[in-house]
Amino acid sequence: MSGHSKWHSIKHKKGAADAKRGKIFTSIIKEITVAARIGGGDPDGNPRLRTIIDKAKGVNMPAENIKRAIQKGTGELPGQSYEDATYEGFGPSGVAVVVEALTDNKNRTVSEIRHLFSKHGGHLGQTGSVAHMFNKKGLIVVEKSRVGEDALMSVVLDAGAEDLQSEGEAFEVYTAPKDFDAVVTALKSSQIEPLSAELSMIPLTSVKLEGKAAQQVLRLMEALEEHDDVQKVFANFDIDEAEMEAAAS
Repeated sequence: MSGHSKWHSIKHKKGAADAKRGKIFTSIIKEITVAARIGGGDPDGNPRLRTIIDKAKGVNMPAENIKRAIQKGTGELPGQSYEDATYEGFGPSGVAVVVEALTDNKNRTVSEIRHLFSKHGGHLGQTGSVAHMFNKKGLIVVEKSRVGEDALMSVVLDAGAEDLQSEGEAFEVYTAPKDFDAVVTALKSSQIEPLSAELSMIPLTSVKLEGKAAQQVLRLMEALEEHDDVQKVFANFDIDEAEMEAAAS
């Protein structure tokens, strides 16, 4: 399994703790606001917004919070204006890292992200320096306790999925970005609720790490994800899952 994918699964398990700290609510509110500003406030006509609302409901965000975030995005309520920003760089041992953020001040955010890379043994690169090492894909994670592999495969392949992989206690469904929404909709229509569903950067190759190098990279990942403006972090490391879980606990 790709490093980013293992990290994603472990971070999802920590979601309840993150929600208590308020970080995940703040992140989702920003996403909803931007999605509503770009594509309008109707989730039926705005797939990006619909996906984020599902994510919000998955962490038990109150409906009123979701409504206010949409209204701030559409201009019905006053609110901060956020922009999408993507940063690329290298962590320790040459690990490629892509950071997706939402910010109200790009100069401040890029300076802080550069500092985090430097502090943890990496460096921020130019636009395009590592993006070519990843493919953008829809990644949908479904717990094995919810559905059998054959039944899941039938649903997702009919809806346009590219691949289904078994990883630990979950199945991972991969789609082209254009087919992502259709596959998620097909799953929910079949009463199969995903553990998570998002557009991800899937690494084409991975860097195997262990010991001190692995811990250095995981500390960088944690520091980036804890930044208030950061929405998602993707990387091409491959670290033993037991070591990763120990570091993430």
